[in-house]
Amino acid sequence: MNTDMRNNPDDDAKLRGVVQFFESLTADSAQHLDCVYATDVSFKDPFNDVRGLPAVTHIFSHMFTQVDDARFVVTTQIVRGDTAFLTWDFLFRMKRFSTAQQCIRGATHLRFAADGRVNFHRDYWDAAEELYEKLPILGGFMRLLKRAVASDAE
Repeated sequence: MNTDMRNNPDDDAKLRGVVQFFESLTADSAQHLDCVYATDVSFKDPFNDVRGLPAVTHIFSHMFTQVDDARFVVTTQIVRGDTAFLTWDFLFRMKRFSTAQQCIRGATHLRFAADGRVNFHRDYWDAAEELYEKLPILGGFMRLLKRAVASDAE
């Protein structure tokens, strides 16, 4: 059994490339996801479950039409072989409702293809807490539901 816990420098380098890409992501660079993602990438988040580079490109392009000043800040990164895990803050301003800066905290599980590009991307974040509660009207309703469930659990 191999108990060597050191990372392979190649694994670190491919993850650094992904982190750098996401932390500098813009509407223009979202059109060049093929630098990071494999053609047959599988992508899932709380709103999407798609396969293929064109579908993933559409998701990132759409993000930039929905929000202003969007940027990711990676707070934790772990890589082991072809698998990586990131935690991140997604900072943005809504185009509607509020111009205050918003933050969604989440995590991503990645797997790399043999060529070093991502072929599996799964985001984990709580849409209710991180997004819906921040919206007018819906946010009040979500907070009310949350309190009702919390008091029932006591």
